[in-house]
Amino acid sequence: MKNTLIGFLTVTFISSCSYLTGPEGLFPETKYDFLEEEVSPSLRIPEELDKIDKENHYPIAYIVNNNIAKDVPKPRQVFSSGGASEVQLRRLGELMWIYVETLPSTAWPISKNYWETSSYQIISTDAETGVIKVAIDDNSSYEMIIEHGIKEASTEIFLKQINNNNEDITDIESIKPEFQKVVDYLAASVENFSGTSLAAQSLNEKKKARIFTQNDQTVIELDLTYPRAWSAVSRALTAGNIVTNDRNRDKGIFYVSYANEVEAGFFSFLSFGQDENEEGLIIGDEAEFEIKVKSLGSRTIITAEATNGSIEDAETLLSKINESLS
Repeated sequence: MKNTLIGFLTVTFISSCSYLTGPEGLFPETKYDFLEEEVSPSLRIPEELDKIDKENHYPIAYIVNNNIAKDVPKPRQVFSSGGASEVQLRRLGELMWIYVETLPSTAWPISKNYWETSSYQIISTDAETGVIKVAIDDNSSYEMIIEHGIKEASTEIFLKQINNNNEDITDIESIKPEFQKVVDYLAASVENFSGTSLAAQSLNEKKKARIFTQNDQTVIELDLTYPRAWSAVSRALTAGNIVTNDRNRDKGIFYVSYANEVEAGFFSFLSFGQDENEEGLIIGDEAEFEIKVKSLGSRTIITAEATNGSIEDAETLLSKINESLS
């Protein structure tokens, strides 16, 4: 009896739905009614009436003078934000370059985009060598060279002016304003670039500094000329809080004092029995180390010797210098 009642109610419910929404019901579905619609003929306008004029609500303003000087705009953001990176303009005599704390494969698309958005015409680009050439006038052009820096994950950018015979005709003072524009552009852009260019990956491998052991002595090899290497070591000593007591540039020797930061309850390897300032540096009349800078053609070798003969102390100091090189 119960099953019969359930069956009767089910049939009644289904039939009532068909009665309400079916094709013949009170509320038939209308979703397919459009298939029965017919296209009306085009509207014919009597000859005595004029056509309605269309009003342009968004007119385009045409610029008559195209020679308007504009600043180079900030590049399009093609990578996600990745934190601050230091950008510096450095100079050593007649040599000027830009230092950027980012990989060359990241600096490459930013630098390339600088020229693409400038008024200059790009002649050629080579991501593998890091060279970009842009035309200045009929007689000369700029050549930008992007290289790996001394420091890990850093970039050095050089800019020079060459003639049609590829001869360097750079005047450091006249090219300095262009350098400054590139610096400003990089400083405003590099924080928004954390990606990398696959085409410029090879630039990341061409590092200018490497540390290795030679004749049981740890050395730093720099792919730099002697003047740049001497300047880089001098800057590293300052950055590493290493006291320079004296120096002899002709012989390539720094006489320095250095001590590790003293931990509570322990003395550093050089601080026992000597005065120490707040930064843990030894202040004394005699040098504890000799840092030697030796030129080997286009390369330079950096070594350190402790006056007490300790190889471990010398390697500790050399490691600190290597960390501070830039």
